Amino acid sequence: MKNEALAVIGWIALVQGGLGAGGRLFGDGPWGLLQKWWDIPTAGYLALLVVGIALAAVGETAKAKKKAKA
Repeated sequence: MKNEALAVIGWIALVQGGLGAGGRLFGDGPWGLLQKWWDIPTAGYLALLVVGIALAAVGETAKAKKKAKA
């Protein structure tokens, strides 16, 4: 259950970080839900993207290992 939660949180962070950074770099402002609550700089969105990638990778890898054992 813990690994599934890590994967979900990672994917959400990855998407929000990607949308925020993409909107700032290629659009007129950040996209996604976080920009409605906080004014996060581009570096913050990129950090969120990297953290999301790491969490999603850990969660998905753990799920795959658990599935391989069964």
